Amino acid sequence: MSDKVEPTPAGVETKLYFSRNPNPRLGVAVARHLGAKVTFEFASPFAPGQAERFRPLNPNLSLPILAWPGGSLWEADAIACRLSRDMGSDFWRTGDDEPDMIRWLSWGKENFVRACDMVHFERGTKQRYHIGPIDREKVAEGLAEFPKAAAILEAVLADQPWLVGNSVSYADFRMATFLPFNDVAGLPLGDYPALTRWYGRLEAIDAWRDPFEGLEAPRLPPVPGQIEPHEAAPRL
Repeated sequence: MSDKVEPTPAGVETKLYFSRNPNPRLGVAVARHLGAKVTFEFASPFAPGQAERFRPLNPNLSLPILAWPGGSLWEADAIACRLSRDMGSDFWRTGDDEPDMIRWLSWGKENFVRACDMVHFERGTKQRYHIGPIDREKVAEGLAEFPKAAAILEAVLADQPWLVGNSVSYADFRMATFLPFNDVAGLPLGDYPALTRWYGRLEAIDAWRDPFEGLEAPRLPPVPGQIEPHEAAPRL
């Protein structure tokens, strides 16, 4: 498989491999929001016997993966950029707005998204997949970082509906990556009214609220103590 990303020729099938975990969910939400011309296939590269199938597409074996005959692209941000370009959309901002969008992607990765991820990984991912007990110190670290980052977003979103300009962009989707899983993480989003209203606007977008509608996508394993696995609105 070539590492160089060439434009996909017209008529060639492009496939998005996904699961219901946070980053693959993000990839599906982007594709469906854009109306991208892709087919969706649920995948589990770490399942027994699957690694060799997926390693040529992504040596990390992580999802999402965008693949076509002779090429592939991995990492949700790169896939969002590619699909937005393919669809001629400004969802991935270009021109004068691009630096602002990239600022939020970069900041979010190291601050808000990171804090959400730290807590969700311990309370959600590790428990779903039985990969160890909750690390209380990591949870405490994430809970300490969350209000610092949330306060910055709160101030920005008090004065504008979206992170970049007056319409939703990939910066908003990326910043909210872990919020559909807040029924497990239990982050205090409701302490931040502007942030809560912003997330409500995202929830009003069909592709964000339920990206898996109509797709064959097995539910996530339950977290011990939950009645059944589900995605729920953030804790308010």
